[in-house]
Amino acid sequence: MKEVLLKENERIEEIQFAGIRLIQNPQWFCYGIDAVLLSKFCRVKDGWRAVDLGTGTGIIPLLLNDAANFDEIIGIEIQSEVADMAIRSVRLNDLEHKIKILNTDLNNACDYLEMNTFDMVISNPPYMSKNEGLKNAENIKACSRHEMKASLEDVIVAAYKLLKPKGHFYMVHRPHRLVDIFYTCRKNRLEPKEIQFVHPKKYKRPNILLLHCTKDGNKELKFMDPLYVYNDDGMYTKEIIKIYGK
Repeated sequence: MKEVLLKENERIEEIQFAGIRLIQNPQWFCYGIDAVLLSKFCRVKDGWRAVDLGTGTGIIPLLLNDAANFDEIIGIEIQSEVADMAIRSVRLNDLEHKIKILNTDLNNACDYLEMNTFDMVISNPPYMSKNEGLKNAENIKACSRHEMKASLEDVIVAAYKLLKPKGHFYMVHRPHRLVDIFYTCRKNRLEPKEIQFVHPKKYKRPNILLLHCTKDGNKELKFMDPLYVYNDDGMYTKEIIKIYGK
């Protein structure tokens, strides 16, 4: 693996279960379990082409590359400082031939990428609406959490434009936005096909949802078994341990 220059407050995190290294800045917004669960939720095939909308520091393209032999993975990130971290993380893992990072608005994705050509679009978008608990609109962390640069509908519209007919859209989000998500997906012809709720532990309400849609798919939704993150003793459940490969 190549060495890259680290900037102020940056560190390299070893993600051992995937055999990758990721540049992180704890002062901003580090990746969490959401990205890992989303990458494991996806069913992928060798030879696919994929786009990650709002890629952040590039964790999802790197995890997807570990899961299958993609022809190409494109990560789109609007924040230049964060996109630069993703570019350097790709270089750190010697994956410039496979993963490309575009520093642009996802609403402009079709200016750079051909429409109707991707097998898969994936996204871990900001969970909170623009004004939901917002304190500093210019803060990088705030832009990662809130819909400052792209709305839920922006993500879904971009996904539909990029996907092939019957292509696959995968997203992680929060359960309290479920009505907005289903309404916006169906309105934009991304039909919900599978949903899985993730709970902190048994008897606790879900705080994460994983969704799979298909472009112009048939109207049939499958509810997958719930996933629990922690046992009562605070340790990971066997399902989470399996996901992390430990």
